[in-house]
Amino acid sequence: MKNHLLNLLLIITIFGCTTKKESQVLTADQIVFKEVNIVDVRSGAITPAHVIINGKEIEQILSLEEEVDFAQATVIEGKGNYLLPGLAEMHAHIPDKPWDDPLVQETLFLYLSNGVTTIRGMLGNDVHLPLREKAANQEILSPRIFTSSPSLNGNTVPTPEEARKKVRNYAKAGYDFLKLHPGIRKHVFDTIVVASMEYGIPFAGHVSNLVRVRHALTNSYQTIDHVDGFIEGLVPESAGVNPTENGFFGYNFTELADPNTIPELVALSKKNKVWVVPTQSLFERWFSPIPAEELVSQEEMQYMSPETREKWVNSKNNLTKADNFDEAKWKQFNQLRYQLIKALHEDGQGLLLGSDAPQVFNVPGFSIHHEMQGMLTAGLRPLEILQTGTINPALFFDGNFGEIEEGKEADLILLKENPLDDLTNLKKPLGVMARGQWIDEKTIKETLKEIAKKYE
Repeated sequence: MKNHLLNLLLIITIFGCTTKKESQVLTADQIVFKEVNIVDVRSGAITPAHVIINGKEIEQILSLEEEVDFAQATVIEGKGNYLLPGLAEMHAHIPDKPWDDPLVQETLFLYLSNGVTTIRGMLGNDVHLPLREKAANQEILSPRIFTSSPSLNGNTVPTPEEARKKVRNYAKAGYDFLKLHPGIRKHVFDTIVVASMEYGIPFAGHVSNLVRVRHALTNSYQTIDHVDGFIEGLVPESAGVNPTENGFFGYNFTELADPNTIPELVALSKKNKVWVVPTQSLFERWFSPIPAEELVSQEEMQYMSPETREKWVNSKNNLTKADNFDEAKWKQFNQLRYQLIKALHEDGQGLLLGSDAPQVFNVPGFSIHHEMQGMLTAGLRPLEILQTGTINPALFFDGNFGEIEEGKEADLILLKENPLDDLTNLKKPLGVMARGQWIDEKTIKETLKEIAKKYE
């Protein structure tokens, strides 16, 4: 009898230990990327998992061993595909029209269609403030928006008094930061620095050639865009140049620039925590020897109006057919930029991905791929380039995005192939998610087709 009871207890114990674990049941409110390969943009690791979205956030990441009942959830099949965080375009432009204007909606969609889920608008307007809020509240389909003030430049802030007034007004209006353009005199710039701290609004953008890059780097710039001022900063003082004769972002000083000075400027950017947005695509498309006729015939140009395309052709021709444009000199100029970009990435505060779109031959969303190629040519690895558009912007904004982690906002790109193998794999997303809003491949293609048809 005793042995019988022991055997019975053993059977019960074994049965209890081998009982199948109860499945987790997903609900109709949840979206799941099933059996997807997660791209870790910190380490480059690839991890197969189920990624569950609830509302705007990544709710859970489950291993494939987990028992899950997907019946009620919206399932996005991910087997064999790759999931990575959405990208940030850190030097974007938005039309200065109301939020419901078709051109605004088209522009925002062009960004999203290429996986850009955050944009930093670099030429603000009053209409961008309600647009930013509508995007934040998901009343419109849009990337997350940060917006600058209208331009502060030599004409809009000719005096310290006017500069202080505008800084105060733009801070009160609620802009995220101030946009600085060329022409600002040094004493006016110094007023902006003091006023920006007083009113709690940072500033970013161009470096006036009257301010110079060293003074800019040591006076609270949040970002310097276009690598502006750096080539002028490589010219020895003994050359005695007039800084106002710098040409296109220092092009005229190319042959005077001393690359041995790069570490000093890079160290200043790190010491003062100044990020740099290269917008390298501008210098390889607009200011480059590539014929305008070749660029305007590229497939992505179909999403721009005929008027815009014509304007871009004329702009490029006017810029590059000037008497002082020389292809050999341009190559030397561009090589200096590559050296600066690589050094600023490796030893500076860091780089933020931005292409300056829509600008000459930079179509919103599509131009980010040209920017990545420029960084690749400069010597950055694919993972490092992805970091400039994901975790770096999240760190810059102190934002809850930029990685695939539980609790982060659900900004995601689904791809057929691994972008770490080839960044051009980013050009054909199977779908994009912007804070939980899913845009599938079919919708992307159909909407792009509608935009193109409008501009035939």
